[in-house]
Order: sequence, then structure tokens, then C-alpha cells
Amino acid sequence: MRELKAAPELREIFQERSEGVVTRAGNGFYTVETDTGRIYACKLRGNLKKNLTYPESPNRRQRVEKVKKLKETDPIAVGDRVEIAVEESGKTGVIEMVLPRRAALTRRSGNERERQTLVANLDLVIITFAAAEPRPDLYKLDRFLALAEDAELDILIVLNKADLAPPAELEEIADSYRAVGYDVLAVSARSGQGIEDIKERLKGRISAFCGPSGVGKSSLLNAIQPGLKLRVSDVGLVTFKGRHTTVGAELLRLNFGGWVADTPGLRQIEFWDVPTEDIAFNFPEMLPLMGECKFPNCRHRNEPGCAIRAALKRGEIQQRRYESYLQMTV
Repeated sequence: MRELKAAPELREIFQERSEGVVTRAGNGFYTVETDTGRIYACKLRGNLKKNLTYPESPNRRQRVEKVKKLKETDPIAVGDRVEIAVEESGKTGVIEMVLPRRAALTRRSGNERERQTLVANLDLVIITFAAAEPRPDLYKLDRFLALAEDAELDILIVLNKADLAPPAELEEIADSYRAVGYDVLAVSARSGQGIEDIKERLKGRISAFCGPSGVGKSSLLNAIQPGLKLRVSDVGLVTFKGRHTTVGAELLRLNFGGWVADTPGLRQIEFWDVPTEDIAFNFPEMLPLMGECKFPNCRHRNEPGCAIRAALKRGEIQQRRYESYLQMTV
């Protein structure tokens, strides 16, 4: 009697379903750590790569009417909670469902046609800039802040390499942001200054370090949890610009409780879905004044009766922060 062999499509049997968190993502492959601590290399179910439009009437059959490719660089991000089907091998799986996100740090991708989600389900974003080497670009720092404000995230500003900057200059920068209401730490991965303060803020939370290249995000994480051995590199001696070391975002479990993501350095920060007229809502010092202007469509530039420009003249809004706002609304 001839031996019957199972068809190839029947060999891929799924044993169980599990929920977990995506700790790595890129090029269509994902690492998922389940709630039981198991780690699986996963692929994405094909229909999750598209937007599926269903009929609105409850009397019509629930069949897909329209399929659109997602306007995202990747439909899954580090930090996403997912449901996976584990394959028969017990080592790999398929992501079947992405659970609703509570918060996400997103930006417009480089090609300006897609949204890029940097990290999902965050509690805290640590916006990291160097106090020196390279010198902090405060206008770019303001763009990171506006991005995080739009996502309604808790924010911590970290000025790394504090040992390389004149104390008075460093304190002036920190005080300018504290005056707006931000939590600011001056730290040094090299000397250990401020590391325990960062650990206290990370404990028990899902956090992400983000900022430009070369500011020492990976070095800080190595100092926070020795043994991570994340790759680091020096600032270029010719351009004094940071070099990209972290290639893709990765969610790391902290041995003192919580998770933290190390993200690639970003040279450009463009908003994905923030209309120009709404950017002022992402400046905490301007937010209470929104709706107080004489004209409802006030752009806070030269219009008469502008509440924000009046606050600027009274010294309640910093001139440099106002200039940042103008740059973002060109």
C-alpha cells in the first residue's frame, strides 16, 4: 500500500494561542515574549498588512468590501500587545491579532507618505540630548517634545554628558525647560551622575529613550543595567554629528522592574497627523491660552488680539520657545 503524506499546508499545525509583547520588529519578522516568558520568532498574518473595510449595515454579511495597503512603514511596532498562534515546532509563531494601543510615539517617515510608529504602549518617553559633543539643538529638542505631547505621554528630558558642559550653561538650559513644567535631569553615563535618578523613574513602567544620534542613549542604558552590552560609537570628529549605532528599536526587560526601548537616532522629526493650527496645543505654556485670541483662526503671528503674543510680551512665554513654534508652523 502506498504511504500517504500530508499535504504541505497541513503540516503547519498550530498548537496554542498566546498573548505577549513585541520586543523586536523589522523586515516582516518579529520577536514576541509571551506573558509566560516564552520567546517566539513570528511572522505576520497577511490580512494584518492591509486595511480591511467592512459594510456598516448590521443586516449585511460581514465580508470584506475594500482592501487598502496600510500607510505605515510597519503595521507592528515594538511594544505592541499581540495574540500569536504557536506553530507545531514550538519555536515559531504567527501574529494573528494586534490588541488596541493605549499610546504610541509616531512620526512621518522619511518618504513623507507613511506613518512610522517608534514604540507602542508607552508610559514614559525619555527625550535624550547631549549637553556637549554634540551641542544640544534646542529647536530640535522642542520638536521631540511636541511629538511626545501630541501622544499624551509622560516626558523626562535627559541631558547626557553633563560632565563635558559648563555647569552654568547646563543649568540655564535645564531651568528654561523646568519653567515650562518639564522634568529635567543632567546625567553622565561616563561618571554615573544621575543614573540612579533615571532608574527610579523607569521602575515598573514601559519607557523609551529617543533623541538624535550620538547623544549616548545606548551608553545610558548600559550604565542603567550593566550587562546589556548595547553597541555604542563616538561622535564624528569632522562633523561633530552623531553616528547611528542602534539600527532598530528593541524593547528590553529591566531587572529592577519594567521595560525600556532603545530607539535609533533620528535626524528628522516630522509630524504625521498634527495639523499646523493644532501645534500650539503641544506647547504647555501656550495650551491655557488657546481659545483666548480675538480671532478663532489666529496663527499667533501678526494677528491683532493674539493672546499668545500678548503673553510673549509679558515674558510669560520664552522668546526662543516661541521661535520654535514659528518654525514648526511654516
